Amino acid sequence: MRVRAQPRAGGGCPGGCVTFHCVSSSADVPAPTLREARDAAASRLARAGVGDAEIDAELLLGHVLGLSRGALQARMVIGGALEAADASVFEGLVERRAAREPLQHLTGRAPFRSLELAVGPGVFVPRPETEQVAQLAIDALRAAAEPEPIGVDLGSGSGAIAISLATEVPHARVWAVENSPAAFPWTRRNVDESGAENLTLVFGDLADALVELEGRVAVVVSNPPYVPLTMPPRDPEVRLHDPEAALYGGLDGLDVVRVLSVRARELLRPGGALVIEHAEHQSTEIAAILSADGWRGIMHHEDLTRRDRATTAVR
Repeated sequence: MRVRAQPRAGGGCPGGCVTFHCVSSSADVPAPTLREARDAAASRLARAGVGDAEIDAELLLGHVLGLSRGALQARMVIGGALEAADASVFEGLVERRAAREPLQHLTGRAPFRSLELAVGPGVFVPRPETEQVAQLAIDALRAAAEPEPIGVDLGSGSGAIAISLATEVPHARVWAVENSPAAFPWTRRNVDESGAENLTLVFGDLADALVELEGRVAVVVSNPPYVPLTMPPRDPEVRLHDPEAALYGGLDGLDVVRVLSVRARELLRPGGALVIEHAEHQSTEIAAILSADGWRGIMHHEDLTRRDRATTAVR
């Protein structure tokens, strides 16, 4: 059997669905090459409004075939057809992605710095901009004078920041705190997969967790929910699939930041550093919150798009 990729109109798919039809080996129509299958899927995703449609198509096709994106591209150069069984799986994934289900939910993995994290429904998908926030915390932890400085990630979600701290600053001791019953299994899975023996995971509320560490921590970092209730995200992938508890931080988006400001001062030792991720428009308000709580050395940090993305302060 061979397979042929062909757009199919109708059937409730805006812009047409991508269907891979099985044809007999004696048919004149050849099975599609991997490149043809990729191109058909990319076209479908682009019509559905998916940004970077070609990249997503390649990542989905590579996922089906068990290939990295680079290995898939190499395979496309030398040729090769898409088998019928793989075509069926690929078609289903493309249609789900066209319906704006997050790519990471379809592959089950999300890259973050040097990590590949397990993600899915119930946990916030880590974003590339958070990698720079993690770097600020890593730099502060590396600069700490203690032989075994303590780092704490409050509201850890997938565990992206905490695992990065533990693996990239191996002489540190790191704690990750998460209180969502839906997210915690993902945190646990990623912590276990990391093999980081210097990382402790705690199910608890960031407002009062880790009493035993008060006054001893070198770095507290958090990517809290900071989206205002009145400003739902535009992207369906975020608005419809990321957990609301990880997105929304009250009317102004800063409810959890206010809690963090107080709790981090209790956890940090004098001279300890706080790192908070936030939206670009929140820098001034966050600086005011931190200043009122007695923080010093308040600084804002831009992401690669030159937008304010994080604020740091010193205990």
